[in-house]
Amino acid sequence: MLGILGLLVGLGLLIWLALRDVNIIFASVICSLVVIATNALPLAESLTDAYTFGDLGAFTFAGRFFMLFAAGAMFGRIMGESHAATSIAMALVRALGAHRALWITVLSCALLTYGGVVVFVVIFAMYPLGLRLLKEANIPKRLFCGAAALGAGTFTLTALPGTPSIHNVIPTLTLGTDLFAASGLGLFGGALMFALGMMYLERERVKAQAAGEGFEPGPRDVIPDLDAIAKDIPKWWLALLPLLLVIGTILAPRLLTLAGVGDTTPLLQFAQAQPVLWPSIALLLASIVALALFPAVRRAPMKALGEGTQDAIMPLMATSAVIGFGGVVAQTGGFALFTQTVLGLDLPPLVSMFAAASAVSGITGSASGGMQIFMQTLAEPYLALGIAPEELHRLVAMASGGLDSLPHCGAVIAMLTITGLTHKEGYKDIGVVTVVVPVIATAATIALAMLI
Repeated sequence: MLGILGLLVGLGLLIWLALRDVNIIFASVICSLVVIATNALPLAESLTDAYTFGDLGAFTFAGRFFMLFAAGAMFGRIMGESHAATSIAMALVRALGAHRALWITVLSCALLTYGGVVVFVVIFAMYPLGLRLLKEANIPKRLFCGAAALGAGTFTLTALPGTPSIHNVIPTLTLGTDLFAASGLGLFGGALMFALGMMYLERERVKAQAAGEGFEPGPRDVIPDLDAIAKDIPKWWLALLPLLLVIGTILAPRLLTLAGVGDTTPLLQFAQAQPVLWPSIALLLASIVALALFPAVRRAPMKALGEGTQDAIMPLMATSAVIGFGGVVAQTGGFALFTQTVLGLDLPPLVSMFAAASAVSGITGSASGGMQIFMQTLAEPYLALGIAPEELHRLVAMASGGLDSLPHCGAVIAMLTITGLTHKEGYKDIGVVTVVVPVIATAATIALAMLI
């Protein structure tokens, strides 16, 4: 009983510390110590193995996925500093009008994340332009958070097939699937997330307008002068080329394999055998092409690449830290009881899988962390219950992207920090589009999977 209480206290403390802007790495260590003490786990073994270097250890995860994080961050830095991201967003402004600021934010963020740019970097890249759009349309800044969260942190990360996101890569390592697993279910779930999220955001925009709530910049906000950077903004079609290259490089092995040449080409064999490294190579290749295309970053390419690598460190370490906390939790009797209880529920396997993946992601405050724990501890039992690997891949990815965005989520904290908003000011909209909407969409997708 004390052990289960310790798990709940550890999780509650992690959320409480996150809400008070305590560094998530420090918070994860403190909360891990609470779990270790209340569950009578061996201190040295728990900290040096379970938390750091075990199968679910923080540094095990960081080492395994460093190249993907670094490549995504480098690509994002180049797309931002080259003003390619601005070019894409401004093309959407011309097509849709500045009054569609929320649509433009969602679509721009979705394009960037589906093209492989790390979520944290997308927020940094889009925020200055988002401020200008919000000012022109007189839309409250809090709704930028909701729009950016919908575009960058939901359907493009967990649902849409082919995305090089970490959330789509992790299942391939355990299940032997590829990034396009269960494409039909992913497209259905992704479309539903987008539709429900946009309905909510548009409703909030109309309500804010009726209530006289408009744009108010924060004390640190700097609204960019587009005229000052006009000469460095590339054509929109040129700005799209690196994104298309990422997607095309990732897609190529699957298409060529379907054409019957994958088994005899060493390069394609390598691509199929390296589900983490191949998307990283695609991002690095696109970064090199972007450096060649865009003069704004061609002036100091090593600086852009170096700063991009630096951008990856904090997101990687924050994610790794909550996975380390989850690694400690996974050693406890309370987690074993949770696993047995979920597997023993008199529910269809897909439904209990949804509950298990959601709960683990909620505990860690990380979709990738929750998925890593799920794949290490629960994938085999659910495969044994008859769930197809491709179906498990897609549905676990989607399920992990719901309760992960509770207030202690590192991405949520980063977004609020960047925008200068508090949880009280900005979390409601983030919570609706990243928790409520994905949960509904995933439940609907599971229902569809059970019918077909």
